[in-house]
Amino acid sequence: MFTGLSAAMAQGPVELRIAAVGDIMLGGTGTPEFQRFGYDYPFEKTRGLLKQAQLVFGNLEGPMTHADHAPVEKKYVYRSPPEKVAPALRNAGFNVVSLANNHTMDQGVEGLRHTLEALDLVGIKYAGAGMDLAAARRPAILQAGNTRVAFLAYTLTFPEEFWATPDKPGSPFGHEAHVRADIAAARQQADIVIVSFHWGAEGKIELRDYQKQLGRAAIDAGAAAVIGHHPHVLQSVERYKHGVILYSLGNFAFGTYGPEAFRSAIVFLTFRDKKLAELRLHPLNVRNAEVVFQPSPLEGAAADKVVAELQALSKPLGTRFENRNGVAVLTLGATQEAHR
Repeated sequence: MFTGLSAAMAQGPVELRIAAVGDIMLGGTGTPEFQRFGYDYPFEKTRGLLKQAQLVFGNLEGPMTHADHAPVEKKYVYRSPPEKVAPALRNAGFNVVSLANNHTMDQGVEGLRHTLEALDLVGIKYAGAGMDLAAARRPAILQAGNTRVAFLAYTLTFPEEFWATPDKPGSPFGHEAHVRADIAAARQQADIVIVSFHWGAEGKIELRDYQKQLGRAAIDAGAAAVIGHHPHVLQSVERYKHGVILYSLGNFAFGTYGPEAFRSAIVFLTFRDKKLAELRLHPLNVRNAEVVFQPSPLEGAAADKVVAELQALSKPLGTRFENRNGVAVLTLGATQEAHR
């Protein structure tokens, strides 16, 4: 019979798997399809994958509200029914979402309040928005087994009116000093810190310089992983020091027909004994003209093509993925460091 340290060694390392996806917006052009097939419909082909993780994270774009009074004139304004979307997210396996983006305040303070209430009602945590800047910068902290995980989220997109201030609701702008301070504080409360940024250029695979600077700063400050959103396309992945930076996961379940959004991935971050050990990206078809607002896992040659694209995008950053049956796999360790 084993006890104490001997028992822990006999059982092997404690493993935690976190899944993350790209942009989620269950409104817009897709609304008739969601109303026809139900709001669980977008997740039917990916639910099995997501259930393989203890924690599931995504970027929720657009408020869950019936309010209809946009405070700022902008080209794209979204909303979705809270009583339908929040339970669908829970049913799909989501535990936590980012609200730090350029659509959370599309229906003003009322829309934000309804969104927070809807998430609270179904038990989904959130980061990246609040009724003032302090609340918006506060991490979402989740317990998975013996591990506490903190999620922080920031926007680097416009309109500026959507940025939180000490006395105004919204999302926190990603000032590097704030990001570093928040990560340091989160590390006092959690074993693992994940940071999400809404950044970059829409429809572009090329990175902007500030993405690399801020992503690396977050890792330097103690984050284990950075997860990017907003470009609607897959961007490169960087293995940096002890962590990884996924510059953009592209769209996930998104209710528009944007022509640039046709490939995405579900990423699995595997932690062993609270250290990031492995990264797996499962390619998805998110071209809505083909999948009709239902992200679909890719297989065979189609999956291999996405993995090859990720390999080509990420190689200049020193990241070398292995293709394992159409899944991009990165094993973290000393061998990767030698390539930098």
